[in-house]
Amino acid sequence: MITAVDTTRPAAAAAALPVVMAPVTAGQPIAHALDTLRPGIDQALRSHGGVLLRGYGVADAEAFRAFAAAFGHPLVRYDFASTPRREVGGGVYSSTEYPPHQAIPLHNEQSYARAWPMKIWFHCQIVAAAGGETPIADSRKVHQRIDPAIRRRFTERGVLYVRNYGSGLDVPWQRVFGTSDAAAVEAYCDAHGIAYKWKADGELRTRQVAQGVANHPHSHEPVWFNQAHLFHVSALEPMVREALLDAVAPEDLPRNAYYGDGAAIEDGVLDEIRAVYRELEVVFPWQAGDVLMLDNMLVAHARTPFAGARKVIVAMAEPFAGR
Repeated sequence: MITAVDTTRPAAAAAALPVVMAPVTAGQPIAHALDTLRPGIDQALRSHGGVLLRGYGVADAEAFRAFAAAFGHPLVRYDFASTPRREVGGGVYSSTEYPPHQAIPLHNEQSYARAWPMKIWFHCQIVAAAGGETPIADSRKVHQRIDPAIRRRFTERGVLYVRNYGSGLDVPWQRVFGTSDAAAVEAYCDAHGIAYKWKADGELRTRQVAQGVANHPHSHEPVWFNQAHLFHVSALEPMVREALLDAVAPEDLPRNAYYGDGAAIEDGVLDEIRAVYRELEVVFPWQAGDVLMLDNMLVAHARTPFAGARKVIVAMAEPFAGR
């Protein structure tokens, strides 16, 4: 079947993201179009990093799952999770279940770890009454735009992530690791280079050094690839930050980020990084039925606050272990 490629960019006509593909006949089942779409999708992911499939028929979560799985890699579990999600089934998850009034900053999925999915899909089933977009940004351009001295620091030193789970402040470790078996958690940490400590209250603290910058395994292009600006305590609203630091010692904060050698990351450095993301952010409105496919290393994603019902589901595939 013939598929049209619409090169306009919703809400961002000058942006290179996302490449939009739409069927000649609206509602064409997305599975029927895959053979025709595949060459264009592969090319668009290599060059631009993201494709928005708009106007195709996606009957339900299973049809979305089948479409994502048809790219040839088993869908991966959301292991070592950073945010709360629900598994819809078969490797499909809800999008992050933060309260609607909260924004989720731009980031690459699981770039706080040493292994991550190369591909990620989003399917909009219900459009929010207001807001709820999924902004995206080119991680290559983020890397290029960041001050060279900051780039050098993150390239050479990496990022240390410190997480304290549960205690009513963050996601419980049982949910993060998908088990209530402490021995299984320890085995996972040992296998992934994660230092861990069981605290006196039975809660868990982990420490892991991961990359600040990574090279794409196929194009070898450098990309900004970390979540220091999300994990660092400066990401919190000032009043929340103050209240937390009054309640717990710095080492017991739910999450924090440092340079890989343990030195503090300056607030001003993270402000500069956030400013670059804001400059490069591309926002487009969701339409019901949309499927957004990203190369997870080349393109970061986010979520804007929203009102009303919103339902976006997610799938990930093609795990890759960084160096």
